[in-house]
Amino acid sequence: MRHRPFRLPRRLLASFTAAAGLLALLSGTPAAGSAPEATAADANTATVFYYTKTKNWPSTYLHYAPDGGSWTTVPGTRMEAACTDWVKQTVDLGSATGLAATFNNGSGTWDNNGGANYDLGTGVLTVKDGVVAHSDPCAGTDPGEPGNQATVYYSTATSGWTTTNLHYAPAGASWTTPPGIGMAAACTGWWKRTVDLGTATTLRATFNNGNGVWDNNNGADYALSAGLATVKDGAVTKDAKDPCAAQEPDTQAPTAPTKVTANATHTSIVLTWEAATDDTAVTKYQVTRTGGTKGTVVTDVGSTVFSDTGLEERTAYTYTVKALDAAGNTSPASAEAKATTGEQAPEPAAGTPLGTDPRKDPIYFVLTARFQDGDTSNNRGGSQHVKSGNAANDDPMFRGDFKGLVGKLDYIKALGFSAVWVTPVVLNRSDYDYHGYHGYDFYKVDPRLESAGASYQDLINAAHAKGMKIYQDVVYNHSSRWGAKGLSTPAVYGVRDSQWSWYYDEKNEGFTYDGLTVEPKSGKSYYNGDLWSTAEPSGNTCLNWGKPTGGKSAEGYTLYNCQWPSPTSGMFPKDLYHQCWIGNWEGEDSRSCWLHEDLADFNTENTAVQNYLIGAYNKYIDMGVDGFRVDTAVHIPRTTWNRRFLPAINERVTQRFGADKARNFFVFGEVAAFVNDKWNRGSVNHSAQFYSWKERKEYAADDAAAALEMYAYEQQQGTGNQPTSTNAFLNGNSYHAPDHSKFSGMHIIDMRMHMNFGDAPNAFGNGKDSDDSVNDATYNVVYVDSHDYGPNKSSDRYAGGTDAWAENMSLMWTFRGIPTLYYGSEIEFQKGKKIDCGPSCPLATTGRAYFGDHLAGSVTATDFGKVGSSSGTVATTLDQPLVKHVQRLNRIRRAVPALQMGQYSTEGISGRMAFKRRYTGGGTDSFALVTVTGSATYTGIPNGTYTDAVTGDVKTVANGTLSVAAPGKGNLRVYVLNGPGKIGDSGPYLK
Repeated sequence: MRHRPFRLPRRLLASFTAAAGLLALLSGTPAAGSAPEATAADANTATVFYYTKTKNWPSTYLHYAPDGGSWTTVPGTRMEAACTDWVKQTVDLGSATGLAATFNNGSGTWDNNGGANYDLGTGVLTVKDGVVAHSDPCAGTDPGEPGNQATVYYSTATSGWTTTNLHYAPAGASWTTPPGIGMAAACTGWWKRTVDLGTATTLRATFNNGNGVWDNNNGADYALSAGLATVKDGAVTKDAKDPCAAQEPDTQAPTAPTKVTANATHTSIVLTWEAATDDTAVTKYQVTRTGGTKGTVVTDVGSTVFSDTGLEERTAYTYTVKALDAAGNTSPASAEAKATTGEQAPEPAAGTPLGTDPRKDPIYFVLTARFQDGDTSNNRGGSQHVKSGNAANDDPMFRGDFKGLVGKLDYIKALGFSAVWVTPVVLNRSDYDYHGYHGYDFYKVDPRLESAGASYQDLINAAHAKGMKIYQDVVYNHSSRWGAKGLSTPAVYGVRDSQWSWYYDEKNEGFTYDGLTVEPKSGKSYYNGDLWSTAEPSGNTCLNWGKPTGGKSAEGYTLYNCQWPSPTSGMFPKDLYHQCWIGNWEGEDSRSCWLHEDLADFNTENTAVQNYLIGAYNKYIDMGVDGFRVDTAVHIPRTTWNRRFLPAINERVTQRFGADKARNFFVFGEVAAFVNDKWNRGSVNHSAQFYSWKERKEYAADDAAAALEMYAYEQQQGTGNQPTSTNAFLNGNSYHAPDHSKFSGMHIIDMRMHMNFGDAPNAFGNGKDSDDSVNDATYNVVYVDSHDYGPNKSSDRYAGGTDAWAENMSLMWTFRGIPTLYYGSEIEFQKGKKIDCGPSCPLATTGRAYFGDHLAGSVTATDFGKVGSSSGTVATTLDQPLVKHVQRLNRIRRAVPALQMGQYSTEGISGRMAFKRRYTGGGTDSFALVTVTGSATYTGIPNGTYTDAVTGDVKTVANGTLSVAAPGKGNLRVYVLNGPGKIGDSGPYLK
């Protein structure tokens, strides 16, 4: 969730110095000693080397066309053996200065660069696993008299280069011809080359990736000597040990974990501890529990928090923790931590996540407090009820609840949605906290959302009973302005004098704030008597406690120091909360400073904070939620997600429900990049796709230091050196197994498509352009507008018109990704209205208005997208044109697996929004041709019988070509190979 910027002056975060020793990768010219460019005579030939080890083809053919010329006859020219794992072919280009090329095995299996062909120049070129470089991989050592030799090892662990060349000059001799000679892969992350120096004993050297990216030691070249030397991250080690030699065994054990604490709630105990240290790395912890009737239990844990549930009532338990490294070395046991359980919790038994592939489940997004009021007794207006204008509309901010949502699950199912995204459920505390993003007690569900028989657990269970998932919005980045109960709450100055008694409630030691219960002295449910003190608290760190600031409030009242929480006041402990305002939204400080005055920014690199949040969200995992939507994910360093929070989620789901359920526990992050480019203003650290990847190198053991190292390294690498993926793309017409080995564990909201949905073709083009930089874009969550913004960062709910809505929906439901709809968009609810104006205007006038009036009456669903019966106002709602449209889209998508999980391609297709998709797996092979709004022609497709899921039209393809007439705006055609036929009835748009 993004919030309106705070208007007070903010302290800019001091610029930081990048860690020394990072590798300099410089584009452009190499070292000063580079040889002249190739002569004109060389420019008319190309010697192409092709790497064969991956393909393992018995023979390889080069099929090519010189620029401006014709292609060779298929399969092309057979390539000749060059050296181990390489073949080559030299071709005469005539007057051309380059060629387009593809490769094949002579029997119909092709490598055409994912449909784009290879664009090659002249001279010596290599093609290895899709990467084009300029070097001779079979070049030998320089000829000449035998003499001194230098063996050079070069590390690419930092750069990630897939080809490495050594460009060098022995002392007193000439430089090799750029780009130099190819180095051979030696071991993981290292390349090696031995060169003859003749009588010389030293050499100057630079390195490059064969594609114009050089490491020339910042222009100074590298000074090397005869013998063995290593070059890693700019550092030369003379007479080094062979980095690829067998490593000495690791025999050093980690240190013992410290500060182990155990806290019991009902029959659960949460255990936390400080991380252990090791000379390599701690890989896991072993928690040993004694007590109760089950004897000694040992559990492996990957994080520094462990939630032990299902224990015996009123029983004492003792815990110790050991740390282990990758070699199996085990630390001594920690000091014991003890806790005694209480009585069994009264809550219902935990649910079990459905655990199916999340791409099958279109998402309906609700602000729970604004969707449907099932219980008026839990309605609360808060301190801004009158000021906002909500009181005049009899519209308290907390109005909708779980009881209302449970009662209208059939409405959501009748629309065809099988997943519901709900706003944060934890107890909030602020002046205007109905949305849930001001978390105060992360371990407690907000009572303003619950009712007897309609707890959060009841909602989860009810949804699962209908085959529907619950995705919970979660916040790791910040708490309320009053801190987080159980972790830290600020000491605030207050005085009940003649000016401030209206604001500061009288203390009631026996009362605990829960947002719902009315405190008897004040008559408020938003009681604040526990938040302030006139006397300076022990250990206070806020300067000038209680002294007048010299300023006045809007009412003319005296303002005092330490009266209002802020990051720079010293009211928050710096080890738990950050101490600055964001100055640059695309700078490092956006991940380590406050983004709004009422969102106290956690120091998420602190173990105590991590343990607090992991323990809290383990509770909701245990309840059986099906996934987490991660709020403000970009404001936490990727290293912290990848080291701590994402592994903890996976570990807890695996521990509770098994590996299969963990694999499909859906985590999707909000990385608010509100720009229309592929990379957010050129900053990789602030781009959505960046968070879908694991780290590419090791950083400092300390999380805060690691965050800065990662930030500097990835910013230096820039947008051109980020990892790429083909997981979303077909290989020709073929589906291929996706490679998720570098997946972080967090999928993303497709912010780029969201920003461009003012026009569906723009959204389509922008989405395609970004997909190679996402680990797997078939999991992208795609929406037009939300509770924060409309397209192009509009502050209003989408008002593009019904036809445009229908076109956007047709694209979302058939293109890659998971279609998501913000509540009410099915009837263009509040179109054109300001989405959020805080308490400065009534909620009823905004995009977050109460929706329940449109749901009055009864509705039952017989299946997804099918209404069994309906009466009252909801029957009218269900009769709207976009409702009919989305119902049928959901039924079509549910019936065609390619539209749910398929990879896609636009190769061989003409048409503005036209593509093909295929999914193959588990005995299913689903192939579909899609065009939205406009006409399309598909060439090179499999022959066979195609049936349109929209009209039932049947086309037989015998020559690999199928043409489709334009269906009209908002309409589409989905021709499915051996398809199921027409799905559903013709409607206002699908006809």
